[in-house]
This record gives sequence, C-alpha cells and structure tokens, in this order.
Amino acid sequence: MRAAIMNDLRDVAMGDIPDPVIKPHEALVQVRSVGVCGSDIHYYAHGRIGGYIVEPPFILGHECAGEVVALGSLVSGLSVGDRVAVEPGVPCRRCEFCAGGRYNLCPDVVFLATPPMQGAFCEYISHDAEFLFKLPDEMNFADGAMLEPLSTGIQAVKRSGMTVGDCVFIYGMGPIGLSTLQAFLAAGAGKVYVGDMRTKRLEMALELGTCEAFDVSQVDVVGEIRERSAGLGPHIVVETAGAKQSTLETVEMARRGGTVVLVGLAPDPTVPMNMLAPIDKELDVRGVFRYCHTYPTAIALVERGAAELRSMVTHQYDLEATPMALEDSVDPSPDRIKAIVNLDG
Repeated sequence: MRAAIMNDLRDVAMGDIPDPVIKPHEALVQVRSVGVCGSDIHYYAHGRIGGYIVEPPFILGHECAGEVVALGSLVSGLSVGDRVAVEPGVPCRRCEFCAGGRYNLCPDVVFLATPPMQGAFCEYISHDAEFLFKLPDEMNFADGAMLEPLSTGIQAVKRSGMTVGDCVFIYGMGPIGLSTLQAFLAAGAGKVYVGDMRTKRLEMALELGTCEAFDVSQVDVVGEIRERSAGLGPHIVVETAGAKQSTLETVEMARRGGTVVLVGLAPDPTVPMNMLAPIDKELDVRGVFRYCHTYPTAIALVERGAAELRSMVTHQYDLEATPMALEDSVDPSPDRIKAIVNLDG
C-alpha cells in the first residue's frame, strides 16, 4: 500500500509498504480522511514530543476515519462497509487506570503515530474494533477525522469541572481551541471569551459560537476580561495554544477559587510561572491528556448540531500530497485553520 513515510526531520516521501495484517479482535480500515494535527507537526519538525522520539522510517497521522473492509474472527457489532471514526488510542484495559475509568492515562496505551506505533497517512490500518465508531449518514469522513480534536475539547470540559453558567476564557482558536469552544457552549457555559492573534481564527470562533473574541496581541486581555467579569476573572481559563505567554497568563486571569485547564503542547516543556498566584487564589490547575469515553458524545454533539466541524477544514490534500500538507503546516498561512488529507480509496 502507499504511505507517506517520514525519513528525517522535515523529510517525508511517498513509498510502498506491506498491507497490515489484522488480529482476531481488529478490523482492517481503508483510510479515507486524516487530519494534520499539531503533534504531527511537532514530530515532523522537531522529531520528538517530550520523551516520545521518532525513529525513522515513521508514519505520522492519528486523526482519521475510513471504511471497514475486513473483520477479525472475534469482532462483533461491525460489518464490512461500515463508515467509522477511529479513536487512535488503544489501552491495555487491565491496569489501575483502565479499571478506574481513566484509560487515557494507561501507561501501556498504543496510540497511532506516537512512537513506536505507526500512524495513518497510508491507505489501510488495522485497529482494535472496540475503538471504531460508526458514523451517522450525515457525517462525511473528514467530519469523522475531526471528532478527534472535538474529543479533546470534550475532555477539557470534563477536566474543568464546569458548572452550568460558568464564565470561561479560552486561549488559542486553532482546531483544538475551536472544538473546545463548542464543547463548553454545548455543556452550558455562560459567558465565553476567546483569544488569538489571527483574525481568521477569531472570525471562525464568532461564527461557531456565542462568544466575545480578542486579539491578544492588541489588548491587555487579562485586564480586559477582568473588567468584563466584575473584576473577578473567569471561573475557568483554558490554554489550547501551547504558547508560553498565554500559559503564564492563565493563573493571572482566573478568578479566586477558579480552575486553569492546560491543553496545548508548549515547545519548551519548562515555563517559569508565578506560583504565588495559584496558591493565593487557591486555583485548581489541571492537565488534559488526550481523552476518555468521548467519541460517542462527540458524535451526538455533531448529530444534533451542537458542534460544527466541517467549516474548520480550510485546506485539503490527497495522499500523494501529504509531504506538502505537513510542510505547509509548519509555518501556516494566516487563513489556515485545519488541513485534511483525503484518500479517494
């Protein structure tokens, strides 16, 4: 089968690799759409994310959807021809974290395009059938791939402990930020503010949800939001951009007794932070690592119109153009929000 193979930093070329062989509990999925994620770009440009280090040859891509073309002998509940979204992580289902309902923290999880597991910028993948979710008729394959960033947004809501009516601020209006915005609104957030430095992304935020949008390069966003919230600040501040400055500002902006939710992957893992702020304010600072039991919720939100994914896809490529899709995403143009690689099959 054809695959986009990473041979070195910023060096991806098309090649032929063997078709995958399915195990009894797996299905063979013909890949139809794959999103270009920020983590793909980290691996592509830097070769690592924390302790996860790419050893070429390697295949990127984990936000994906496709069509079931073969089933293992133990698979039930799926049929050949089913259109499915692929939840990319498969946990062990035996450890303390899996047993406790937080399988995203499983130390033995196997996750697409996370070394050493190969990814989905290829024609076929084999995947545990339990982590394949049927797509409603009204959802296309690109929608199915976009359920992955929406799942991250849903997990951010879960981790925030939001109460209906809470005031929320979200830094970063890339695909994760826009998905997080929609997830908070669907969950019953009250006043929602968002910030970014790109006009296109702020415009998209306004189109996708009821919020107020701020260009954080032009205003003192901490002071602005504090003024608009009776001097208190938001109940919840979410950082999805992975930027140093916005990470530092989260604890300054959040109100006393509030919650900071960290989602974005900062290029430098060490960010010096004012630690007196979370102590003095008694803030809860919570991380988000992927997601857990979110795909059915994500599908339901899209089905009832509470989340809209398609308009976020601003750039599309075919499989043979995957190297261009990745390179174009390293230093994206101002109008770029989400790139999708589509395979005609």
